[in-house]
Amino acid sequence: MTNKRSTKDKILDAAEQLFALTGFAETSMRQITSKANVNLASVNYHFGSKKDLIQAVMDRYLSQFIPQLLNELNQLNDKQPDYSITQLFSCFKKPLLDLENISKHGSVFFLQMLGRGYVDYQGHLRVFITDKYGSALTHIQQSFHKTKPELTPADLFWRLHFILGTSVFTLAASQALSDISSKDFHQQMNTEQIVDELLPFLAAGFIN
Repeated sequence: MTNKRSTKDKILDAAEQLFALTGFAETSMRQITSKANVNLASVNYHFGSKKDLIQAVMDRYLSQFIPQLLNELNQLNDKQPDYSITQLFSCFKKPLLDLENISKHGSVFFLQMLGRGYVDYQGHLRVFITDKYGSALTHIQQSFHKTKPELTPADLFWRLHFILGTSVFTLAASQALSDISSKDFHQQMNTEQIVDELLPFLAAGFIN
């Protein structure tokens, strides 16, 4: 028997695709209900408001990504307390790629929505993430700071900001990059291979 997606999941699936592609501000509830093939009452019943829906969409990814990343970081620290920035970045690969278990393009959607959160300036989303995952984010920042302790808080902010921006741009354009790689260099690149190309670049940019 075929498993049918619940109404709630259909709404989340439709919303995340629209949010990732067109942004939070530009996506209307009518577009979401049309894509999910549900009525507005269903959205209101499950989520209450557009802000709550945005937070739920992001939390579906964060609730998997953050604990898995923290586990990777803790394992690295236990095995090698004086880890390098390259080893630190390697901890992000599996948690990021495992987001494909949520949706087919989960890793891309997740980073696109993180980027949209800045572009659209969704203040409520930043508050939500900080309130729920603040201690985890602090731990992640401290893990980066440990590899280059001379960085000031402002330096750390900018480097992590540039890392996020580069990651968002690269994975958001992953299909186009794969097509270019295939046509110009005869290399077939999937998402994992693109991440493998990306991580050493991010590590070098952070440490230098």
